[in-house]
Amino acid sequence: MFAPAAILLLAFTHYPTITTFIHSLYTNKSFIRPRRFSGIESYESMFSDPVFFKVFVNNMWLALGTIPTSIGIAIIMALIVNKAIPGRGFLRMAYFTPTMLPMIAVANIWLFFYAPDIGLIDKVLEIFGFEGNNWLGNPSTVLPSIIVMTVWKEAGFFMVFYLAGLQTISPELEEASKLEGSSRWNYFWRIQFPLLLPTTLFVLINAFLNSFKLVDHLFVLTKGGPDNASNLILYYIYETAFSFLGHLLCICVNHIFVGSTCINCISTIFLFR
Repeated sequence: MFAPAAILLLAFTHYPTITTFIHSLYTNKSFIRPRRFSGIESYESMFSDPVFFKVFVNNMWLALGTIPTSIGIAIIMALIVNKAIPGRGFLRMAYFTPTMLPMIAVANIWLFFYAPDIGLIDKVLEIFGFEGNNWLGNPSTVLPSIIVMTVWKEAGFFMVFYLAGLQTISPELEEASKLEGSSRWNYFWRIQFPLLLPTTLFVLINAFLNSFKLVDHLFVLTKGGPDNASNLILYYIYETAFSFLGHLLCICVNHIFVGSTCINCISTIFLFR
């Protein structure tokens, strides 16, 4: 039973990773130039590219902005819909609906929100006497705007896992907490949250991976601009490979990306042990 899964894993993950790494140590073969060993020249070229460092920093800011925010909102939403309140089913559906939408559709919705002068956000600000802003055209606001959109989409997805985790906690613990005169915050922080740590580990890893692999919205919203202020690693890989035909550089960035992602996931697992 383990053998077929191991064969698929080796064939479609480990083998391509190893072969592309070996390929990154050689130059591209052409009609007039044979393939030759170049060592780490491609990696040196990658690290000397200022755009690479900019997109890496952008991705780290995106992760720092989306992961704790979406997890915090997901916990709050799960606590709300876990109670016996009127319209609980409708509320759960409303929280989860953004998750079901394709990222391209979400990007188009938020493109309408962020449109300068005619967008929903600028129109609301105009009612209260504030000036509008070119949210996606301003380097200082474009990344926070993408963070807000990403949190809106992902929080409902993480809420489902926290709701499932809350429903496994025995109601007797809450009754005992009330008898002891403990506050709601005390009950959550000392009882519920520690019991939700396995769920938090799972959600944290997924949120980290999502913050690095979500790239669809950039094709609709900004295409990495302005001046690479919203460019992310996967979009940088796409542009390098297909727009600039820098296949070797693309392979190098991909290996750095995969390696750093694996290290972060492993360190997160050990942190929660």
